[in-house]
Amino acid sequence: MSDPHGLKPFIRDIPDFPKPGIMFRDITPLLAAPDAFRTVVREFAKAFRQDQPTAVVAAESRGFIFAAPLALELGAAFIPVRKPGKLPYQTRRFEYDLEYGSDALEMHVDAIAPGARVLLVDDLLATGGTIEACLNLAHESGAEVVGCAFVIELSFLGGRERLKGHRVVSLVDYTGET
Repeated sequence: MSDPHGLKPFIRDIPDFPKPGIMFRDITPLLAAPDAFRTVVREFAKAFRQDQPTAVVAAESRGFIFAAPLALELGAAFIPVRKPGKLPYQTRRFEYDLEYGSDALEMHVDAIAPGARVLLVDDLLATGGTIEACLNLAHESGAEVVGCAFVIELSFLGGRERLKGHRVVSLVDYTGET
């Protein structure tokens, strides 16, 4: 496990959630610790500021928590990607597989202008399905994806492979141990 920023003590392990055999990495203790939360936002900003993103895109719901303050820090727009039926305007839709099922995500058709420089953010990279859906929605909009940022990466699940060709930054990497 790699934890160069000292964030692992703020991540709680919940075995068998949401189903048996899954070790859930709970970020709520990190959110309750302002210095740790601030570290996440600052490290992401430091990693991607030179890329000059014009928009920060995140899927609901935990990705929103990190993407919104990061967008403010970078002076960029925040673009929410939501589950089907949650956005009031016309949407683009992408269906994808999760490590424990399947899902779909939607984004307003006018949320990202062609040529926008987009940073994708989520709390966790597991198999990569959710962020790949965001990536596809961004590309369908004509955006340039400047990178992908994650608080936690479960590298043993290989999600980074689905993001080949894109810069990936994760702050805590679990390599398989609990």
